[in-house]
Amino acid sequence: MIDGVAEMKPVIRVNQLTRKFGNLTAVDSIDFQVARGEIFGFLGPNGAGKTTTIRMLTGVIEPTSGSATIQGHDIRKESILSREHIAVVPEQANVYLDLSVWRNLMLMAELYGVPRNRRISEGERLLEALGLSSRKDNKARELSKGLKQRLMLCTALVTEPEVLFLDEPTSGLDVQSARLIRKIVRELNDDGLTVFLTTHNMVEAGDICSRVAIINNGRIVAIDTPGNLRSMVRKRHFVEAVFREKTPPYDKLESLPGVIRMESNQGVFRMYTEAPGSVATRVAVLAVDLGLEIEQLNTRKPSLEDVFLYYTGDGGSE
Repeated sequence: MIDGVAEMKPVIRVNQLTRKFGNLTAVDSIDFQVARGEIFGFLGPNGAGKTTTIRMLTGVIEPTSGSATIQGHDIRKESILSREHIAVVPEQANVYLDLSVWRNLMLMAELYGVPRNRRISEGERLLEALGLSSRKDNKARELSKGLKQRLMLCTALVTEPEVLFLDEPTSGLDVQSARLIRKIVRELNDDGLTVFLTTHNMVEAGDICSRVAIINNGRIVAIDTPGNLRSMVRKRHFVEAVFREKTPPYDKLESLPGVIRMESNQGVFRMYTEAPGSVATRVAVLAVDLGLEIEQLNTRKPSLEDVFLYYTGDGGSE
């Protein structure tokens, strides 16, 4: 993962990219750049335009207007050259079910012109890394969903791409497979691979992405590092308080200066505010005035999930 991505030469450059299907505008004049060596998260609700964007960038469909380049090659004018630099792992594994795990891997390497010695050594290394060595001779149809997804990642990586597109790579997988795929992605990124990731898993995005873009109704509504996005959404900061034995009246906490909104659940009071430090102080003073004992008092920044909901329909924008 890299720091100072704005200073790096962009591997992907998107300018006013648009795709229409009849009267429906699926992607509406979006702009963004992906720097070399970063994990770029592309987040959005279902139907927001994520998959359409990936399909344009990877040459599956043509944009209606706008432009994009991958490693300096225009995806429309130099489509073959732009695709030479990428590999794609779709959400639904599309391996050849009647071929063995090994043959799936070798076939993909052959199609991309990987030299024989290189594809064999790299294929064996990838199967070992992704826990598929013991399944080498199994037909792909015999694999579970998680193992098929691991195989898809192997077939993508054996082509030695410079940019890896991952579309919901851990969706519906068992914990072990999901954790292993995230680990491999981090290691590949540490070695310099650029990753374009779509996911509904906000924890996953927050943990591994250098930056994230949020798309909603076909438009980019926010783009920055996960930390900066959490800091920018000031109204989602909150103070969390737990009291020992007795609790204060709900309306006393709710009416404290600076509290925008309050929630309580099983004795945990959460007060949303733009000034968490001041509200925490007022909670402490209120507890002293009422003779109550505080068990826990914490100030929290919003999670990436809070940010996502904020920008995609749960609270509007600041």
